Amino acid sequence: MDNLELRAEADAILAELVGAPGSSARLREDQWQAVAALVEERRRALVVQRTGWGKSAVYFVATALLRRRGAGPTVIISPLLALMRNQVEAAARAGIQARTINSANPEEWDAIYGEVERGETDVLLVSPERLNSVDFRDQVLPRLAATTGLLVVDEAHCISDWGHDFRPDYRRLRTMLAELPQGVPVLATTATANARVTADVAEQLGTGGGDALVLRGPLDRESLRLGVLELPDAAHRLAWLGERLGELPGSGIIYTLTVAAAEEVAAFLRQRGYPVASYTGKTENADRLQAEEDLLANRVKALVATSALGMGFDKPDLGFVVHMGSPSSPIAYYQQVGRAGRGVDHADVLLLPGREDEAIWAYFASVGFPPEEQVRRTLAVLEDAGRPLSLPALEPLVDLRRSRLETMLKVLDVDGAVKRVKGGWTATGQPWAYDAERYAWVAKQRAAEQQAMRDYVASTGCRMEFLQRQLDDEKAAPCGRCDNCAGPWLAAAVSPTALSAATGELDRPGAEVEPRKMWPTGLAAVGMDLKGRIPAGQQAVTGRALGRLSDIGWGNRLRPILAAQAPDGPVPDDVLNAVVTVLADWARSPGGWAGGAPDAVARPVGIVAMPSRTRPRLVASLAEGVARVGRLPLLGSLAYTPHADEHAGHRSNSAQRLRVLADSFAVPADLAAALAAAPGPVLLVDDYTDSGWTLAVGARLLRRAGADQVLPLVLALAG
Repeated sequence: MDNLELRAEADAILAELVGAPGSSARLREDQWQAVAALVEERRRALVVQRTGWGKSAVYFVATALLRRRGAGPTVIISPLLALMRNQVEAAARAGIQARTINSANPEEWDAIYGEVERGETDVLLVSPERLNSVDFRDQVLPRLAATTGLLVVDEAHCISDWGHDFRPDYRRLRTMLAELPQGVPVLATTATANARVTADVAEQLGTGGGDALVLRGPLDRESLRLGVLELPDAAHRLAWLGERLGELPGSGIIYTLTVAAAEEVAAFLRQRGYPVASYTGKTENADRLQAEEDLLANRVKALVATSALGMGFDKPDLGFVVHMGSPSSPIAYYQQVGRAGRGVDHADVLLLPGREDEAIWAYFASVGFPPEEQVRRTLAVLEDAGRPLSLPALEPLVDLRRSRLETMLKVLDVDGAVKRVKGGWTATGQPWAYDAERYAWVAKQRAAEQQAMRDYVASTGCRMEFLQRQLDDEKAAPCGRCDNCAGPWLAAAVSPTALSAATGELDRPGAEVEPRKMWPTGLAAVGMDLKGRIPAGQQAVTGRALGRLSDIGWGNRLRPILAAQAPDGPVPDDVLNAVVTVLADWARSPGGWAGGAPDAVARPVGIVAMPSRTRPRLVASLAEGVARVGRLPLLGSLAYTPHADEHAGHRSNSAQRLRVLADSFAVPADLAAALAAAPGPVLLVDDYTDSGWTLAVGARLLRRAGADQVLPLVLALAG
């Protein structure tokens, strides 16, 4: 078959894929170049093209052509369930049988593996997390590598730790690539890779040799109109959105930086009469599916989402993307705004930066690859164990949060220093070097990206050109559409009525503080005889906080007070007044002492303060102020013991925190006497809670000393 016949066959498959069989649909020349490289030349190719370019058309057309020529099934490594669902439906239109292996369908895995082995499946979509499953890695992956006809790595920028969304699970692809038979084509695709990430991905995929094909196209999105609105504060931003959302075209996505902000914004917009839904990492899978379907069908004006709604969500007629808060990377920003305008001529993209953005960036920057000391400690623990250690067993011994520990182990696994086996992780004993220079450069890259986002906001030049240059697009040029090129198209002013409503929403104080009910796993390994459920007689009740540090209301007011460098001082009057409002609302709630419910907590008989080394005046004045306004006796404060570890608050995981906190506090004699003289519930006051273990330890002590109930009251929730 000559090239023209192959091209005609490819175009016919494309027509079926887009649901118009027999039509004149044709692959564009750049798409055809990629297809021909995979099918005719069986090459490895890296395609860096803008969102909406049609990367999925390339690998589905190539799959159909290869399958007709006797090749094995295509394996697509794909990061998000939304992408998988969309792609399975698209493949079916072209007669391509596609199945997916991910965390949402474990009951189907065995049947799917059987279909693949019998040749009944044309495409197998696999989540990158599966690559690090022991059974999949040892049993399924070798068979796939031996039989696959095309390997596709979608969102390939995730391979590179230079990229904005590095995912260590992708590193396992090295194993599969090494085991692919000679001549099996490989396609890696991404819309968000600058020159450094492109080179790194090409090298890791084995596409850096002389026969590699790198297809890189212009990244301008002609349908997008970019703009920035710098408003005075969170209330103005929320008010603007409440007034202007109806003016934005079609339906769209409102991105926030945190879960709390997403829920806060969604609640306000619903109160203003807009049909919206929140979509975050905490949203149940069934609710996510429903939210996606509602947006696809235009039953909602917007999804208010975190980055959990990112790669893979495909709605061609998405009319707008608004960011309530600035992402830390222009590359991540470009990827998210690329959700809009794929199938429409015009879509609006607006960034509303906030003063809380930098604090959120700093938090996420703090959870990168751990320092060498912690890595070496983990390797030593695994070597000394003499047996596999699970994450719950290892966590108490190494002082790393479980998510960060797992990410580190996956990197070490690919580097050969550890191995994931049945029952957990083991050390291999192979030499391993801590690449401090690379990690430092990655951190420097992150800092440069943050500065680039500041520059994007302040820029007076073309915004699309700015983003293109950040992605090393050689064809970057002024777009003529953005607010700097053509002028703002939406006024920044908000009405007094809208501002009052937004201010009232953000000023509404109060968030629940869920008590700890289970001891951390693995405490025996650190010498603590505690496990299972915390006895009911030692628990706190559900408490209250003035706000969350991650929200855009009280969070913005509390962060300066609770920042590490903030001076200690008495609680501000407006904060104290808001805390009193929280207490009054708590009392009147169904579970409060004035709510009238039969199982409600009883009215507190007094107030107890937690001791504080960093903010003693703040905590003391808060306790004193609540006691004065509430006309309750201040019973005293818990005290530090000689064993108290002043660094306890900086411990990374629950077991390590509890290990040092358990012996850090005591009930002094005067407080014990006060509790005995006035038995009943007590309010336990502190500045903020992060893990919840300080309050849990304090409540346990007070309950043992005679308090009937312990009601935690803090200024802020860290989450």
